[in-house]
Amino acid sequence: MRLKFLPLASALICFAAVGSASAATKSAHADLTNAQGATIGHAKLSATSGGVKISVDVSQLTPGDHGIHIHTVGKCEGPAFTTAGGHFNPTSAHHGTHNTADPKPHLGDLPNLTIDAKGKGKLSFVVSGATLDPGPNSLFHDGGTALVIHAKADDLMSDPSGNSGDRIACGVIQQ
Repeated sequence: MRLKFLPLASALICFAAVGSASAATKSAHADLTNAQGATIGHAKLSATSGGVKISVDVSQLTPGDHGIHIHTVGKCEGPAFTTAGGHFNPTSAHHGTHNTADPKPHLGDLPNLTIDAKGKGKLSFVVSGATLDPGPNSLFHDGGTALVIHAKADDLMSDPSGNSGDRIACGVIQQ
């Protein structure tokens, strides 16, 4: 009698294990802090069929456009946030959607974040080709990644960083 239920029990255990493993990579977040260590915003990341959707909500920044990028190291030590490394670029592409050499931007290259007169801004976009699952384009590669906000707008073409100025906020991307 026990043998009759063994295949069903095995299938349920396998299904539960696969379901919990994939649930761990469906979403992520980053708490963004400024150079003084104060939390100024949050980012929510979720897996999509073609990449990773990132929604950013920040405050306490100067009005205007600011470059925002995924950086290749999951460290955010202020005040300069240089520990976050360079832009996340596993495909060795050029920077910027307006770059004439290669108009396909690297995975760390994101649209500008517009901050209103009250110092608040929201932005939502999809990073095509990035993933939260294991692999070469994973935001959870060895060493992790960080989301960095810059002082100036990204010009969307200058390699390697878009001339977006100093790093003024940073958040480690975490599961």
